[in-house]
Amino acid sequence: MNIQQNISLKPYNTFSIDAKAKYFASFKTIDELSELLNYKPQTSNYKLILGGGSNILFTKDVDGIVLKNEFRGIELIKENAHHYYVKAAAGESWNALVMHCINRNYAGMENLSLIPGNVGASPIQNIGAYGVEVKDIFESLEAMNRHDLSIHMFSANDCVFGYRDSVFKTKHKDEFVILNVTFRLNKQLDFNTSYGAIEQELAKMHVHELSIKAISQAVINIRTSKLPNPKEIGNAGSFFKNPVITAAQFNQLKKSYENMPGYTNNETHIKVAAGWLIEQCGWKGYRNGDAGVHEKQALVLINQGNASGEEIYNLSSQIIKSVSDKFDIILEREVNII
Repeated sequence: MNIQQNISLKPYNTFSIDAKAKYFASFKTIDELSELLNYKPQTSNYKLILGGGSNILFTKDVDGIVLKNEFRGIELIKENAHHYYVKAAAGESWNALVMHCINRNYAGMENLSLIPGNVGASPIQNIGAYGVEVKDIFESLEAMNRHDLSIHMFSANDCVFGYRDSVFKTKHKDEFVILNVTFRLNKQLDFNTSYGAIEQELAKMHVHELSIKAISQAVINIRTSKLPNPKEIGNAGSFFKNPVITAAQFNQLKKSYENMPGYTNNETHIKVAAGWLIEQCGWKGYRNGDAGVHEKQALVLINQGNASGEEIYNLSSQIIKSVSDKFDIILEREVNII
């Protein structure tokens, strides 16, 4: 067990926040993970499992041990007439997995191209983009109980997926470490191009014959045109969830804001674009010191250099209040706050 002390977490989170971990270790095997979960530091016994660090905001130092998931491996475990079943270790890069599958013509992940983070976080967040969510391609996962080290298998029903939500954020929060995830991908190509600007981008690319590679490239082009590269500007992608409001409230707001975008969530509720709400409140391109809002996408909060996590958090609180005051809609943070 190689446990380091007083380690900066700046290289391990895409916001590039310079918080410190009192103790820090990585694990590549089940045995290493078991040993580290049994380890009891002399001070706090708090243990934070860290993946790609792309959905986390450190507002303070971690008085405990940070355990970095470095499980690796992608394999095709079975196939049938309709599907490929691909198992990926939790520490694998999400986008590396997407590219692995696209290069083999395994369909279903192409709309989820270039999402930052690791495989292990994908079912926790039920990540999604451009009309596709992980739940649509999820088969199962294996996870270790952090307390008794038992290993459990979870089906899609067990995960209780919701919008950017799962049982690992509610009933089983901080109870399990995800080891690997198995995805069910399609042999028959069924393209999903109706969401967002995919069709316009495909036309701009002069794509005449659809393919999952073309859709993936269109998504990558759109994302890179709107979202800052974390290697250049600290950020965690979308900071807020798109709020879901009643159709009655949406229709009332439309009387005052004719251009307000909304997407049907179900028969009685509408999903509203959080970025649009934030932009209407004047936050797009805002900057206070090194904490700010991205100039091309108001949904993305940024660290221009040396902002603290607390400064980013306080900015998010100001945004939540202004949107609530203007629209009577409460934004919910998508990023995990530590």
